[in-house]
Amino acid sequence: MAAADIGTGARTVLAQIAAETMGVGLERIDLRLGDSGLPHAPVAGGSAGTSSWGWAISMACAQLRGKLKRARDGALIESAADDALPLTAFADTSEVLADRDGRGKFAFGAHFADVRVDTVTGHVRVVRLLGRFAAGRILNPRTARSQFLGGMTMGLGMALHEEGLLDPATGDYVNHDLAGYHVPAHADVERIDVGWIDEEDDQLNPTHSKGIGEIGIVGAAAAIANAVWHATGVRFRSLPLRPDRVLEALERLDRPGS
Repeated sequence: MAAADIGTGARTVLAQIAAETMGVGLERIDLRLGDSGLPHAPVAGGSAGTSSWGWAISMACAQLRGKLKRARDGALIESAADDALPLTAFADTSEVLADRDGRGKFAFGAHFADVRVDTVTGHVRVVRLLGRFAAGRILNPRTARSQFLGGMTMGLGMALHEEGLLDPATGDYVNHDLAGYHVPAHADVERIDVGWIDEEDDQLNPTHSKGIGEIGIVGAAAAIANAVWHATGVRFRSLPLRPDRVLEALERLDRPGS
């Protein structure tokens, strides 16, 4: 399909879905993505990639299994000769989605953060992040765990490091490279613990899966900011929590009448 795996493990999981639905080994699957000549697919974003693409793959493979069965039974082709193959199947989920009455099925998560705040330097250190998620059936625990870890690391970057700075004269970003735009390094990530609860929803899609792309990100920054509030008594409304912002807020807190 004309979809793109942006590094989230979609190729692995989609091949797994096809192999499971067809009842064959993973080595029998040849997955092709990223060609505009292939059927249209939604973007790899909004947690809508693997779960929606996998739906179409599952439907197509189910159709193909039916054709193969009829072929073996002699109802579709008279023999299973090589010149009668290959059989093909095409799936489009548009009509199926249109009949779902606008019901959304989203993943859920809870984030917890343990932080230390240096009141002399204003430096915030995240000692531990904990995330627990409900995201339907986890199709591949290894790639899912990796994506949750990556998402929570991105949330850490949002909370403490990442900031786009605009030049008011030109409207252009002045820190559009990794020298000026800071992202977390290994030393910034002390401990991240992720996990999920088993969740079955047979009304969701054939794979019973939900998107997990964003759910690891969205709560991490809020949890860190809340932890800093509990540590300092200051509620921050702007990110990232740079040392200068933390010190300025602490100084205001110490002033008489603040």
